[in-house]
Amino acid sequence: MKSIIKHRNFNKGALIVVVALTLQSCFVAKDYTRPDLQTETEALYRTDNLPTDSVSIADVSWKNLFTDQYLQQYIEEGLQNNMDVRMAIQQMIAAEAYAKQGKAGYFPTLSAGPNYTHQEYSENSQFGSIFSGGLDTYDVTVNLSWEADIWGKIRSSKRATQASYLQSVAGHQAVKTQLISSIANTYYNLLALDAQLEITKQTVATRESGVETIKALKDAGQVTQVAVDQNIAQYNSARALQVDIETAIFKTENTLSILLGKSAQDFERASLDTQKIDQDLKLGVPATLLSNRPDVMAAEYGLIQSFELTNVANSSFYPSLTLTASGGLQSLQLDDLFNTSSLFATVVGGLTQPLLNQRKLKTQKEVALANQETALLNFKKTLLVAGNEVSNALFTYEAETRKFEFRKNEVEALRTAEANSEELLKNGYANYLDLLTARQSALSAELNIIDSKLQQLVAVVDLYEALGGGWR
Repeated sequence: MKSIIKHRNFNKGALIVVVALTLQSCFVAKDYTRPDLQTETEALYRTDNLPTDSVSIADVSWKNLFTDQYLQQYIEEGLQNNMDVRMAIQQMIAAEAYAKQGKAGYFPTLSAGPNYTHQEYSENSQFGSIFSGGLDTYDVTVNLSWEADIWGKIRSSKRATQASYLQSVAGHQAVKTQLISSIANTYYNLLALDAQLEITKQTVATRESGVETIKALKDAGQVTQVAVDQNIAQYNSARALQVDIETAIFKTENTLSILLGKSAQDFERASLDTQKIDQDLKLGVPATLLSNRPDVMAAEYGLIQSFELTNVANSSFYPSLTLTASGGLQSLQLDDLFNTSSLFATVVGGLTQPLLNQRKLKTQKEVALANQETALLNFKKTLLVAGNEVSNALFTYEAETRKFEFRKNEVEALRTAEANSEELLKNGYANYLDLLTARQSALSAELNIIDSKLQQLVAVVDLYEALGGGWR
C-alpha cells in the first residue's frame, strides 16, 4: 500500500515538473541580447594612439582629479543642493515605485467589502409577483483573481519596469556627471577672469602713467596732441575692458550660485596658476563607454524596456489563463448575514483567446516594434555622440597645449617690443603709433595666454565628462 502511495506521489511530482517545463517552453517572450556594436565602436575616438586596455580617466574619483580645495567644496555642495540633481532623485523614486509594482505582477489581486443592494421588480416580471415591494440583499464578499504567466507577458512587464528604473538611475548619474563638469568649468572660468582682471588692472596703471609721459613729451615738442589723445583713448579702452571683465565675473558667480543651489554671492577661490591636473589622460577602449557613460547606459536601458514591451505585445496574441474566485456571506436579512447558512463561494478558471478587438493588438505590436527600432537607433547614436565628444575633448587639449607654448613666446616678444618702443619714443627714435600698437598687441596676447590655459583645463574636464567620469 505504501509503495502505491509513493508511486502516485512520484507521478504527481513528475507531472508537475513536466507541466512546468512545458509552460516554460511555451514562453513567447525572448531574452534581451546586446546588439552588435563593432561598427559603431571601431575607431570611435579618431586617434592614432588607440588604447589597448580598459583603464580610463573616468575611473578616477572627482576628488582625486580636482585637487583644489575650494573646487572640491563647491562640487560637494552642488551634489547635495543642486535642483536638477534633486529632481532626478525624485524621478528615480517614481521609477522605483513602478519597478516594485512590476515585481508584484505575479501575485493575485484580492479585494473585500460589504455591499447592500435594493431591487425593485416589475409586477409583470418573473420575480415581481413573488417579491412585491422589492428585495434587499446584504453581503460581505471577497474577490480573488490570478493570471498564469504562460507566455511570459508578466515577466516581460516586470523586466520593462526594471529597465525603466535603471534608466532613471543612469539619468541621475548623468545629471551628476554634467553638474560636476559645469561646476569645474565655471570655477576655472572664474579663475581665468580673475587673472585677466589682474592683467587689465596692471595695464590700466601702466597706460595711466603712459599718458603722463606722452604729455611731457608733447610739452617738450617731441609729439603732437594727436599722440596724447591716442594714449588717452587707449587708457580708457583698458578701463572699459576692466568693467567688462568685472561684469563677466559677477555673472559667472551668479551662474555658480545656481549650480550650487544657493542664492547669488561672492565665492572664495584660488588662482589660475595653482591649477594642476596630474592624472594621465587615459581613454580606455571604446567599449568602456557602455559601462562608464550614464547617457549611453540610459539609452541601452531604454532599448531593453522597448524590447520587453515588444515581448508583451507578442504575448497578447495568445490565450490567457485566469483563475477567479469569490466568496463570503450573503443574506436577505441583515440579522442572518453572519450565519453559517449565508456562506457562498464561486471558483472560475478559463482561457481567453482574443479574436476580434478592432485591431488593437496588431497596432500595439507594430507600435512596439517601431519604438524598439527607434530605441536601437538612439542607443547607437548616443554611443557615436559620446565617442565624438571624447575625440573633440582630447584633440582640443592637445591643440591648446601646443598653442600655449606659442602664446608664451608671443607674450615675451610683444612685451619686449613694448618696452623697446617706449624707450625709443622717449629718445625720439620711434613713432608713437608703434608704441600704441605694441601695447595693444601685448595686452591681447596676455589675455589670450590666460584663455589658452583655461581651455586646457576645460578640455580635461570635458574629456572626463565625455568618458563618463564623476558619478561613481
